[in-house]
Amino acid sequence: MAFFETFRKPAVLPTPETALPGRDRPLATAETHFVNGRPLKGPVPQGYAVATFALGCFWGAERLFWRLPGVYLTSVGYSGGFTENPTYEEVCSGRTGHAEAVEVTFDPDAVSYADLVRLFFESHDPTQGMRQGNDVGTQYRSVIFVHDEAQRAVAEAARNAYAQALAKAGRPADITTTIEPAGPYYFAEDYHQQYLAKNPGGYCGLGGTGVACPMPGAGALS
Repeated sequence: MAFFETFRKPAVLPTPETALPGRDRPLATAETHFVNGRPLKGPVPQGYAVATFALGCFWGAERLFWRLPGVYLTSVGYSGGFTENPTYEEVCSGRTGHAEAVEVTFDPDAVSYADLVRLFFESHDPTQGMRQGNDVGTQYRSVIFVHDEAQRAVAEAARNAYAQALAKAGRPADITTTIEPAGPYYFAEDYHQQYLAKNPGGYCGLGGTGVACPMPGAGALS
């Protein structure tokens, strides 16, 4: 991922008028999950739920979630922007408005949404704006894309609680994570899916703050 960062990226999101036009047809992507063999686009068991997060480089972010017990399926894609069916290179240009995102399908009876949100906050630094470590650009911003009002309530409570925890730990507490309605999610190209399972020594720029996120309703993460 870092090889694209030799070029300075815009630090401001484009508007619908200035975003790249994109294309009508979806990109070709994997059919099955490289790690568990499940169909990448479903179907999924009845009663399972979906969560969507952006927390920097999606290679490492996806691995965090597929390792979590109770998670049925993960994928990486592009969300929160204006360009239809964008390519990776277009997203990296900063001209689509998309963030690198992870879509997580999970069993709510085995892992709660609060558990997922806590893992999200503890696995990156949510105070860095349009970057994550050395990865700089609008596609690396921190976002929770919520699918209903219940998810929004959990996400907002977690953001507030984590800001207090960061301040108590003496760290910058100005969280830049946005909470946005989940919109179109475009699957990333085949080679990005489960990238770190295919390339165990591959790049991962994620790093948390070392501060725990107090989450009422969350269980012990394995």
